[in-house]
Amino acid sequence: MTDRLTVDVPLGKILGKTADALGKHLDLHTVGDLVYHFPRRYDERGEHTDMRALTVGEDVTLMAQVIRTSVRPMRQRKGQMLEITIGDGSGATLTCTFFNQAWRERELRQGRWGLFAGKVTEFRGKRQLNGPDYMLLAADGSVDAEAEIEEFAGALIPVYPAAAAVPTWTIARCVKTVLDVFEAPADPLPGTLRATHNLIGLDRALREIHRPTAQDDLAKAKRRLKWDEAFAVQVTLVQRRARAAASPAVARPRRADGLLAAFDATMPFELTRGQQDVGEEIAADLGRGHPMHRLLQGEVGSGKTLVAVRAMLQAVDAGGQAALLAPTEVLAAQHHRGIAGLLGPLGRAGELDGDARGTRIALVTGSLGAAAKRRALAEIADGSAGIVVGTHALLYEGVDFHDLGLVVVDEQHRFGVEQRDALRAKAGQPPHVLVMTATPIPRTVAMTVYGDLEVSTLSQLPRGRSPIASHLVPAAEKPAYLDRAWRRIREEVAAGHQAYVVCPRIGATTSDAEEEPPGDDESARRPPLAVTEVAPLLAEGPLAGLRIGVLHGKLPADEKDAVMRTFAAGDLDVLVATTVIEVGVDVPNATVMVIMDADRFGVSQLHQLRGRVGRGAAPGLCLLVTEAPEGSAARERLDAVASTTDGFKLAELDLEQRREGDVLGASQSGRRSHLRLLSLLRDAKLIGEARAAADDLIADDPALTKHPALAASVSALVDAERAEYLEKG
Repeated sequence: MTDRLTVDVPLGKILGKTADALGKHLDLHTVGDLVYHFPRRYDERGEHTDMRALTVGEDVTLMAQVIRTSVRPMRQRKGQMLEITIGDGSGATLTCTFFNQAWRERELRQGRWGLFAGKVTEFRGKRQLNGPDYMLLAADGSVDAEAEIEEFAGALIPVYPAAAAVPTWTIARCVKTVLDVFEAPADPLPGTLRATHNLIGLDRALREIHRPTAQDDLAKAKRRLKWDEAFAVQVTLVQRRARAAASPAVARPRRADGLLAAFDATMPFELTRGQQDVGEEIAADLGRGHPMHRLLQGEVGSGKTLVAVRAMLQAVDAGGQAALLAPTEVLAAQHHRGIAGLLGPLGRAGELDGDARGTRIALVTGSLGAAAKRRALAEIADGSAGIVVGTHALLYEGVDFHDLGLVVVDEQHRFGVEQRDALRAKAGQPPHVLVMTATPIPRTVAMTVYGDLEVSTLSQLPRGRSPIASHLVPAAEKPAYLDRAWRRIREEVAAGHQAYVVCPRIGATTSDAEEEPPGDDESARRPPLAVTEVAPLLAEGPLAGLRIGVLHGKLPADEKDAVMRTFAAGDLDVLVATTVIEVGVDVPNATVMVIMDADRFGVSQLHQLRGRVGRGAAPGLCLLVTEAPEGSAARERLDAVASTTDGFKLAELDLEQRREGDVLGASQSGRRSHLRLLSLLRDAKLIGEARAAADDLIADDPALTKHPALAASVSALVDAERAEYLEKG
């Protein structure tokens, strides 16, 4: 074939029936799809995969050597079984079994090297591959002629993300066929930028990443392609920020004699330095004639809500309304009570004990009674309710604002893009937006996922907050430790304090899970512990005689609210709950938390949960109960959580354990992540360079009219759907 292939050409035109398998099993349909299907690693003769690190159920491709072979009759059925043992040079071995294929012994001779692909299984305590695909290598490192597959170029053998029906060597053969006649698109990066950052050309990078001749060439190819990914995202975000800065919004400047000033004068405590500084940043944003887009992050208990309340009062002072969107009814009700308590008479305008300078605070949730809902909607529509607190019920038809000036989104990771955008759409002009999170965000994630928002951080805890000690309770190895945990709860209650016991599930059925486990293999594990099972066991056993309440997401809203009020009032000693208490619940008298099956929760979630204790003068204690064995990934994760209360360190750990595509919203869009090489954790410096370059380029050419190839590349790497995700995040 002499015609050159561009990225849009269907694979069927060059690969025939193999293209069908690539499309069906790997979602690869065009030349561009295949060329951008990069190897996940590279094997080299004499460089071995550590077989000791393999886990049962894992699909693997191994470079290994045949150690020995044997053929024996099968016991349960007729025929013979060929069993070969392969090794990786580390002393670890793996068994490969073939049923009624004894003829393979002729080629799978002792000493031969090859690639072996299959799923790791276990039989009688031995790990094995059943009927694996394999490709043998000749003595010089090339592919054996018997395999009838083109030999690899160079010493590095690419190992691709593959499927059982399409092994890595089939992909490699297809890539070679395509690259022989492939015509790379015009290089999207300006020549001056490539020269400044010492980047190789796109055509060379795409060829070297598949068929590298040396490690140095591979490193240059990876760096260039990572740059493409980072730069595309940063250009998109810088464009979004520039457009936001140019769009109009109603300025909400601070008043010297308004509601905010009255509130500050009556506040019974001093703001921390961090709260003052962030408050000034937000006040300045609100006073401008374009929409604020600010992310406010801070550790659990750092005082974000107070900062948000002061911003809402500034918006009300300027004639607007402020809406606070909370992810759960429990948190919405808590915010409503908390804000009402902070404002006092200033939040009860029109009532006998209300302050004439004040406003009203409305609560809107899905379970609100008909009369209360009518009253709240009327106050929102006529503007008498300056502050509106609610769940996603605020997004529905029938909730009409008089003049929505500020949207505060609490715990933004709990909301989908469409939900956040729907509330913004209820304003006549784009409202100012303040996004809050108690999940610390690593700098590169903030720069990438939230790159179109200004970021403020509260790192200083208010006076009166106490330290939280965290300890691991290995229940399977040391059951006496669990007994001690229950005694600690009784000791805290005897001292006048209260406790939480957190479980992963509500009830006995798996559909009741309020939170998915963080991805561990469930096949050999018992079901997660449930609130409705644990509460009665505690009441009849180690916590007998204590006042125990139950809280989870399936309780009616009024019952949930009643339980929380009872616990907050000190009329319950122990609250057995799901993650419904994860955010916003503030009971200063609660000093101890026991998290059952702690390995079923993610790092950030555990950090959020333990932030519910130590909120008063007494120190907090968090006990992480687990049956995960020592040395397992789950146990290491819990050890890390127990070892530090630094949320930013834990956020880095959390990022290490998550796919980059999840961080960037691929899981929300349901599409394959286009960031195939870039690591937000490892490539922080590169992302920073790309951000600075994007700032310079967009300042000179906002619409990329001078760089059409770059505009097309950005469009391909950051598709419209993901761009919207990035913008609205």
